[in-house]
Amino acid sequence: MVTRPAAYARTAADLARARAIAAAVPDPELPMVTVADLGILRDVSAEGGQMVVTITPTYSGCPALREIARDLRRRLRAAGFAEVTVRTVLAPPWSSDWITAEGRRKLREAGVAPPHPAPRNPGFPGPVPLTLTMSREPAACPRCGSGDTTQTAAFGATACKALFRCEACREPFEQVKAI
Repeated sequence: MVTRPAAYARTAADLARARAIAAAVPDPELPMVTVADLGILRDVSAEGGQMVVTITPTYSGCPALREIARDLRRRLRAAGFAEVTVRTVLAPPWSSDWITAEGRRKLREAGVAPPHPAPRNPGFPGPVPLTLTMSREPAACPRCGSGDTTQTAAFGATACKALFRCEACREPFEQVKAI
């Protein structure tokens, strides 16, 4: 593809196209969902002749963040946006409540239970409490829908997921943790 000058990324149509490209980037740990589905894509803008993509990690130590940034830059450059910067912002912190309805559907269809609503701390305006251990509510089985499930491990293949087993259909599954 022909690379356009840096000033190319200044029209509303260019920004919409860049946002659509960025929104379609899959999460490397949960490839059935995109960064937009997960709610980690915060903004796409043009600044000083370059495209700037702003993302928020699911948690500050997320090892997938480097790969997500690399993939965003690669896809946008391949689409003709020569200068691409990926910014990471930590405030406000990401919440599993930012996962879209479409993202929750995709997770469920892939056999991964979407998270319950994130825990709240009424009366405390500070950060959302982060708990990557035992779930407060049983996870519904994404295969049969049963709520009769047992957590078998606090951590799955990644720190943001827990392992469960459905007592009804006896199938194992992962759940994205509520943060």
